[in-house]
Amino acid sequence: MILKKGTLWESIVRTTKHALKIGALLPVPTNHIFIDDVGMRFFVRVLAGLRRKDEARKRQEAESAAGINTNPFLEPEKELTVADISETHLAILNKFNVVEHHLLIITREFENQDMLLTQQDFEALWLCMAEYNGLAFYNGGREAGASQQHKHLQMVPLPLAPTGPAIPIEPLLAATPVRMLQTISGFPFLHAFIRLDQDLVNSPLDAAKTTFELYAAMLNSVGMHAPQADSLSPQSMPYCFLVTREWLLLVPRTKEFFEDISFNSLAFAGSLFVRNDQQLERLKTVGPMKALASVAMPNNGPRR
Repeated sequence: MILKKGTLWESIVRTTKHALKIGALLPVPTNHIFIDDVGMRFFVRVLAGLRRKDEARKRQEAESAAGINTNPFLEPEKELTVADISETHLAILNKFNVVEHHLLIITREFENQDMLLTQQDFEALWLCMAEYNGLAFYNGGREAGASQQHKHLQMVPLPLAPTGPAIPIEPLLAATPVRMLQTISGFPFLHAFIRLDQDLVNSPLDAAKTTFELYAAMLNSVGMHAPQADSLSPQSMPYCFLVTREWLLLVPRTKEFFEDISFNSLAFAGSLFVRNDQQLERLKTVGPMKALASVAMPNNGPRR
């Protein structure tokens, strides 16, 4: 049954409660601090326990090396399945979630995470965005922080942090009021940013068409190949992509790690994760923005 309008959030909460009760959902406990840098406050979670997730990843890698199909999204756990979003996409809970009510929007059939997004991906995304206010993101490839090769968008509810702006980078967006392809002056790396008409969310299918076209323009603006309208297209480099009801941000990536700290798309929203206090101290010493710049394409990187 395809998602009924106005029911997604209720379904997420109900599925979360049941999955926690039976042990199907395994949240990763964290502590958090703020780091002030370049005119904003980065929200940094310090992970207190990743043993179960690490063990699951090692087991999956070993099974994959042995030729065993280990894709957890082809037959997602029933207890984690939230809704049928569309004919092409399902919504499930992130089994090892750090952020509460972390939703994964997955393709029903296998598509590689290294493929560019399609208009159908955007349709599924905006059907969810219309249900509640969240930050959606896509880790385009392993170097962008993707941990599964089956195509999946992700969405977390706002606000990201308990205090301050709903999204930590918002103070840097004040100088980008117009709805045109532009850059954020505080970002010292190659990227593309655009504001959206806030009424778009009221028409998910129109929003999907509009943002798919803007996504293609953003890819072109940073020197990447744009998607084909009628077929799956491989990405020409890894990248991070963030979507809110108000704006889009795209950042080409060069690598996943700053030293041994992994960054995914949420890092470019100002929400970072470290595994221990040693990583936290290194991040404080270098500064979060400089660390982000080290894993992204420099501003003088390739453009068309």
